[in-house]
Amino acid sequence: MSMNKYSLKNKLMFLILGTALPFACITAYLIFSLRNYSRAYDKIVSNMTIANSYNLNFKEEMDESLYKLVVGAVTFENISEDGTLEDPYKVIGELREDFGVLMQITTDRESKSWLQRLLRNIDTLEDRVDDIKVNLEAGGHYDENIEMLDNNIYILTELTQDDIQYYIYYQTQSIENLKVQLNDQVEKFIVVCTALLICLIVCVLILSSVTANGITRPVRELCGVTRQISEGDFSARAGVKTRDEVSQLADSVNEMSEHLEVMVRQIKEDERKMRHAELRLLQEQINPHFLYNTLDTIIWLIEGNLSEQAVDMVVSLSDFFRLVLSHGKEFITIKDEELHIRSYLEIQQVRYHDILDYEISIAPELYPYRILKLTLQPLVENALYHGIKYKRAMGKITITGFMMREEQENRICLSVKDNGVGMEEEELRRLQKEIVRPCKETESGFGLANVNERIRMNFGMEYGLTITSEKGEGTEVRVMIPAQNIEDFPDGGYTNETSV
Repeated sequence: MSMNKYSLKNKLMFLILGTALPFACITAYLIFSLRNYSRAYDKIVSNMTIANSYNLNFKEEMDESLYKLVVGAVTFENISEDGTLEDPYKVIGELREDFGVLMQITTDRESKSWLQRLLRNIDTLEDRVDDIKVNLEAGGHYDENIEMLDNNIYILTELTQDDIQYYIYYQTQSIENLKVQLNDQVEKFIVVCTALLICLIVCVLILSSVTANGITRPVRELCGVTRQISEGDFSARAGVKTRDEVSQLADSVNEMSEHLEVMVRQIKEDERKMRHAELRLLQEQINPHFLYNTLDTIIWLIEGNLSEQAVDMVVSLSDFFRLVLSHGKEFITIKDEELHIRSYLEIQQVRYHDILDYEISIAPELYPYRILKLTLQPLVENALYHGIKYKRAMGKITITGFMMREEQENRICLSVKDNGVGMEEEELRRLQKEIVRPCKETESGFGLANVNERIRMNFGMEYGLTITSEKGEGTEVRVMIPAQNIEDFPDGGYTNETSV
């Protein structure tokens, strides 16, 4: 039988039914057998429970009650009012009724025989109680009643109790017989189940092989075609002829491969446009006002005959732009990034010498590791213009960096901290929300959002910026990136574009 004309759902249903149905039959048989055993066991236990309720106290209650009647301690009329005694007729009636029921439901011969003897003894016992009652009503016959107790009543109650015990004994034997029958059924069941299990395994293996082959063969063929397409062979086509969902998927793959070449060309064009956009964004981050103000400061230094400071400032400006451009590199070392922000701060300190102090303390062990260009400079600029300047007093920017060693992956933490004006809690929460949005959608904090988005795009969503701030105390921005040595990358982590 060919499986190609069935859908995947039907193929799987065939496999499930072929496996589950035999197990369901075996389970049903087992439940049925256990149910019959449970009913028989419960029946015997119920019978023994009734018998045991009389076996424990029947003789003592009857003997004591009849003795008190004979000696005149109580009468048949008021014996029920005594909480320690039982009416003999009531006890005999209950005993006859309960064991009469047992007589009807008991099946084994020995137990029924003892029940018959017990009921005959009960009838005789009732007759002797009638004799005692007649003597008591006649007003006397004490010696005769005492003799009747000793020679009849006590013997009859003992015989009755013995009958109960024999009944219980044979009911126990019935449980033992039931256990033997159950063990015999279990042994037969094991043999039958073993044979069925062997047949089932063979059938399941055959059915599974047929079903699995009907599913996996077209899937393997489709995987081979998709592998060819992934390697650039857009002429590959899947020839799946089944009538299931895999055939529909193969048709979709064939249709997809026809459009892949057009899509690849479009993607390359989009990548080229994206790269130009990134370069334009990079150039826009070089604030023209910063350049103009720096040149004005250099002119002012020259006019003031401070030529040595002017030369230092020109060198710092040259270093700044050299590191900004970086020959088109997208990644630079942390050492270069430190030189970049140091050049930036040296220039700004000349302009804001009355309010700006800074300290850079990045562990030298971090120098060989790579970082996205222009990661720290926007953070330093933000700390200066939004933290220190608004303080209108001497402020300090502290840049630190250290390694966080973890079991799975080491991380680098860089911090830009200022002791400026800080932010209110509501303003901080708003800024924290803004920096996790795409920078093109941000309403404020564009520079921070830009840095955060670039880090996440290049390293993963678990990395990026975190901001803490307190009004009047200052702000700290932390940068978390993976520890990746720049020498571990074939191109050094640089782009292949030409220099800007």
